[in-house]
Amino acid sequence: MSSFGFISSKLEIKFLILYIMARVVEPVPFETLQELSMCDGGVDYFGFSECLADLVRTEHLTLSGGLYGITDKGRRNSAVCESSLPYSVRMAAEQKLILCNEQLKRRALVKASVVPRDKGGYEVSLSLSDELDELMSLKLLVTRQDMALELQKRFREGAEELYSKILADLYETK
Repeated sequence: MSSFGFISSKLEIKFLILYIMARVVEPVPFETLQELSMCDGGVDYFGFSECLADLVRTEHLTLSGGLYGITDKGRRNSAVCESSLPYSVRMAAEQKLILCNEQLKRRALVKASVVPRDKGGYEVSLSLSDELDELMSLKLLVTRQDMALELQKRFREGAEELYSKILADLYETK
């Protein structure tokens, strides 16, 4: 392990992983959890990987479909041990968590899928929701897969702007 950082043991890496998992809004893939955990110079890839596997083995975390989630056991232990983490490490983790949770929440509210049709072409289903309800649902038919994938990509990038433009166009007086 690196000697530059406040984290100095595998136990502290486990505390950090549990601290993060108790605050992330939904299960995350390995890469996301790794990025969130690299908030201190004392955490390296190999130590992180080993500690993560241990937490799954001891049932503090679950691994399902490539996503890691926290169990009740993990949540309880995180609450007990979080004060053992240095304050600066917790604050660095919190900063990373804010951005990550915003991205996860947005991804849950903006949905886009592409399905090939039996009759030919592709159906692109797009929807935008807020925390309470679906704001917009739109289905488009296109002839080529590359077009469908481009629509899906653009919608995910700017769903809110598209929603505003549609409303503006519909309310425009002629």
